Amino acid sequence: MTKQRFLSGAYQDRNAEEMRDFYDRWSEVYDEELSENEYRQPQRCAQALVRQLDDRSARILDVGCGTGLSGIALAEAGYEHVDGCDFSPGMLEKAFKTGVYSKLFRADLNMPPLDARDGEYAAIAAVGVFSFGHIMPDAIDELLRVSAPGAAIVIGLNDHFHSQGTLGAKLDALAGDGRIERICEEHGDHIRGTGLTGWVITLKKR
Repeated sequence: MTKQRFLSGAYQDRNAEEMRDFYDRWSEVYDEELSENEYRQPQRCAQALVRQLDDRSARILDVGCGTGLSGIALAEAGYEHVDGCDFSPGMLEKAFKTGVYSKLFRADLNMPPLDARDGEYAAIAAVGVFSFGHIMPDAIDELLRVSAPGAAIVIGLNDHFHSQGTLGAKLDALAGDGRIERICEEHGDHIRGTGLTGWVITLKKR
């Protein structure tokens, strides 16, 4: 029997409840499907963070951690204290089984606040979470709240949402206000098997 696949429907518009249910159902085959299609962003984002953060004992928040693919990439890069949050209980259950997270908690980034203290994290990874029907660009404000001064924030997103421009406009405004420094933007593979490319954006909180 052929297993159901979900990737082709990932970028459809859904309300919050529909999105949570979609990812709960996808969680059973998420890792398998993304592996089949050569999902590159977790490793790309982890390596971008390595270039900014030498301290492997620093606390990192993996935002929208899903089943834990990003957390695994961060652990393989040597980071020892990674927390994760996600909107989908099904995804969090899978992430727990990876054993790479110090703490996991449920969060809706479109409805802050996160269950985290001001300035708690030395770095943030947001891999594949800013997209159509997912997390909106204003969520960056909450990521800045829980980031320590000088913290690195690494964002991985696909070409389609990058081209749409709302995230770029938000980052321009934050840079103009002196709240962030835009370190670099690197183009490359997103999900190689589908031909979809994407960007890794590295920021620093001022």
